[in-house]
Amino acid sequence: MMSVVRSLCRCGLQSQGLIKQIGLVKPLIRNVNNVSLVQGLSVRKLATQREVDDNVQKFKAGNFETIPDPKSLQHFKKSEDKRSAVASGDPPPIGTHALPHPIWSEEELHSVQVTHKPPEGIVDKMAYYSVKVMRKTFDTLSGFNRGERNERRWVLRICFLETVAGVPGMVAAMLRHLSSLRRMQRDYGWIHTLLEEAENERMHLMTALQLRQPSQLFRLCVVGAQGTFVTMFSLAYLMSPRFCHRFVGYLEEEAVITYSKCLQDIQKGSMQHWKTQAAPEIAINYWKLQENSTMLDVILAIRADEAHHRVVNHTLASLKEDDYNPYKPGQ
Repeated sequence: MMSVVRSLCRCGLQSQGLIKQIGLVKPLIRNVNNVSLVQGLSVRKLATQREVDDNVQKFKAGNFETIPDPKSLQHFKKSEDKRSAVASGDPPPIGTHALPHPIWSEEELHSVQVTHKPPEGIVDKMAYYSVKVMRKTFDTLSGFNRGERNERRWVLRICFLETVAGVPGMVAAMLRHLSSLRRMQRDYGWIHTLLEEAENERMHLMTALQLRQPSQLFRLCVVGAQGTFVTMFSLAYLMSPRFCHRFVGYLEEEAVITYSKCLQDIQKGSMQHWKTQAAPEIAINYWKLQENSTMLDVILAIRADEAHHRVVNHTLASLKEDDYNPYKPGQ
């Protein structure tokens, strides 16, 4: 009798009700067509002692498959009220469904500096001057450097720039993904980094949209700019991935400059009210900020993201297409 109970336990049939039933009621065991019957319970092909011992050894060695509980993962953690909202059928809080991404410490947030990588060779110079022309043109057409830089100007600028900045990572990831399928070869780990970059830029946009909703004319301009930029960047990436990653590296250098100017306006300019203005919920969820965080903390986090993209893309531009990506998911 005890051997039957041990066999059932080893097979995973550890229901307390079943064990209690087997322990209190005299079992009726008989074999019919190689099927063991225990009080009406059918158990087919019980595990052998060798199989059980092998599984025990795998478990002790940690060599077994497991599905992690999402609640234990950092980027899925939510407060109790948010969990109850999801359980009741309401839409999940914005910013909670995100790819693993860096969470910055206070030291990292305040140690970001404006840097520049001198272009080397014709490809780098083409990428650098392309970015400079684009920035000069955009600043002139938007009139950003004329008059006072108020909240309206800053939010609209951030919205437009992030709709453009979210394109390169997605286009590059898609083209590398299709190339991997077409050639039936591995990607060397680039895709996940590029997708995380694209999502990160989109989250910058989603955060800015919590402060102001652009006009229909603004949205039409975004549609036109996106169509043009996606087409041109796709063709450029097919011809020279190095040019594209160097281009994004220099684009992110300009982004760090832009957000550093925004921080200056917050500290001692026309945007000082962002020192006390509460951060949107999406920013708190995405960057794991404190509940009492302000827009100053949000801009610091966004600038740190841009500085990170700057380093990543300059690194990728210096690698061969079949070199291993040195950045793991979330780094």
